[in-house]
Amino acid sequence: MAFARSLLPTVLSLALTGLPAALPDTAKAAAAALYDGQVRHETALFSVKATNNAAAQEFTVTGTRLSRVSVWLGSGAATGTVTAQIRRVRSDAGSAIASRTLNLSALGGSGAGWVEFPVDAAVTPGTTYYLFLQATTTENKPIAWYGTTRSVPGSLTSWNYDRAYWGGWHAYTSRLAFHVNPVGSERCGETEPCYVPTSALAARTSGLLTNRVDTEAVLPSFAVGASYVDGSNVLRLPSGRWRYLPDGATASAVVEADDPGAVAQVTESRAWLAAGKVPGTTAAQRAAAQRALLSMRALLKPNGAFAAGWSPPWEYSWPRDGAFAAAAFAATGHDEEAYRILDYDALTQRADGTWEARTKLDGSGPPDARKWQLDGNGWVPWATWQWYRAAPAGDRDERLRRLYPMVRKAADYAAGSLGPDGLPPASPDYWELDTTTANIGTAAPLLAGLNAAADLAARLGSAGDAERWRDAARRLSAGIAARFAPLGYQRTVDGRHGRDSAVAFMAPPFNTAPPGLGDALDSTYRALLLPNGGVSPGNDPSFSWGSYAWTASTSFFALAWSGTGEQARAGRVLDWVLSKRNGLGELPETVNGAGLPSSVAPLGWTDSLVVLVALALQGSPQPTPPAPPARAVTGGGGFGGNPTHGAGGAAADSVT
Repeated sequence: MAFARSLLPTVLSLALTGLPAALPDTAKAAAAALYDGQVRHETALFSVKATNNAAAQEFTVTGTRLSRVSVWLGSGAATGTVTAQIRRVRSDAGSAIASRTLNLSALGGSGAGWVEFPVDAAVTPGTTYYLFLQATTTENKPIAWYGTTRSVPGSLTSWNYDRAYWGGWHAYTSRLAFHVNPVGSERCGETEPCYVPTSALAARTSGLLTNRVDTEAVLPSFAVGASYVDGSNVLRLPSGRWRYLPDGATASAVVEADDPGAVAQVTESRAWLAAGKVPGTTAAQRAAAQRALLSMRALLKPNGAFAAGWSPPWEYSWPRDGAFAAAAFAATGHDEEAYRILDYDALTQRADGTWEARTKLDGSGPPDARKWQLDGNGWVPWATWQWYRAAPAGDRDERLRRLYPMVRKAADYAAGSLGPDGLPPASPDYWELDTTTANIGTAAPLLAGLNAAADLAARLGSAGDAERWRDAARRLSAGIAARFAPLGYQRTVDGRHGRDSAVAFMAPPFNTAPPGLGDALDSTYRALLLPNGGVSPGNDPSFSWGSYAWTASTSFFALAWSGTGEQARAGRVLDWVLSKRNGLGELPETVNGAGLPSSVAPLGWTDSLVVLVALALQGSPQPTPPAPPARAVTGGGGFGGNPTHGAGGAAADSVT
């Protein structure tokens, strides 16, 4: 039967008007116009579900052989088969000269798009043939061949078979979307998508193209059937041609596989990878780490801004995400990229030593009034320390001195923010939600940052700075031990906001693991584990993350366990994260309740975490900033005696 315009998998409605009289099964070849396809597919024209429905489209050819036919198919059914035949006589299956059956589940289940059927048949130029399509499924869901009701110059007749309604075949003025021997831009995946499973649309993006200046997202609809040319951000399409972002361009181009510009990009990115190291103890880990490094590089702008992802809500630079990327770049030998991120942090630091929650990628400032987040004052000094430890020794002190004013302002603000209990004030954490009391997602990074800053100061001979920040770190560490540890490092000190995956920030490579952290990691992981195998950022009763697991939060535990000697557990968690890579090998931000990648892919934060975990599992863990030895505080008792320091940090705490 015919279908009106609709979007699968919604129910397709009948359109039974304007039907022409039946035409004969055969046409005179001499009078037929050469016609081998049309591309319009805005209407679901005909149901093709067996045994009562099928469709056919007349065509002619100039060549002598058919190697491939394609149709625009929409299916609400996830299982079953679709068969395409080339027939000499439309109503006679015995006249078929070629037949190919595809499985809907192999196509990815329900979805829509161009489906290509490889065939092999000799044909006679100028002769009229019929492209016949029929599907079978046990599901009560529509499967339709799409096309257009508009005029298509030179086209031949389309046919609908509905045994129950018409009693057989009926001719239409509508024209079905199809190609015979499609080449170049007619191949799916170039200007039009291949069949896209509905499940793939849970993600906003699936990959990245880059020329190291501009970046372009690969949309899920154009990732189906594609793959990266190994060691690059050049995409190999189902047609065999390549899509890449040429140097100096802002939009991608489709080129032949031996295009010099694309080949040059592949060569350059492979050389970049070879100049560093790609970690991993298994082939899967190394493949994921390689893709993660290339994606992180694609998210890094020339000015050092590091985009969280490449979709509008993520196309900003967060100090937190950039810190992890800088650490991963530094640890894998990509010093220039790591330093560029830190230099951007120095340029975008606010006068008081803090950072906006995020900035536009041109560094011009925040995109909105989102509240700034104090954890950046810990993450940036920690990342600077990680860079320094991995940097070539020759000029690293000189380069550190250029960053040191940023570190001083950040650490002084962090130290000055601590209250009488040794804890920082309430601030939005990595959830980007405010709390009314101190949260572990801020306190733990600040502790890492203060220890990192103190060690950097000592290395540059700034003894006063080093001692001031060590004192602050001691008080913060004591405050965390007194207020967070008894609660198992829950999200907030008031105990009202549940477990938080940020408990992992108390472990290496951020902080030396305090006594009892192992139990807190175990209990928190169990509390946050979801049926899909990943973990939620937290279980705050006042805010639900739903059924979505976050790959970054899950990776926190892999990194923490790899740093506390539980390599086997870390490896199992990493295996789960890697199992959620999409068809291009990219790591998504989230995994939905059905276990499918969702949101954006790649996410730079997850990429960097996977690289750091892979390094740790192969025996090259990131170092942890040294904690100062405990000292007794005098003169006020408790956690008092903490003056607030300005950007210059002239004051020192009163200690003995």
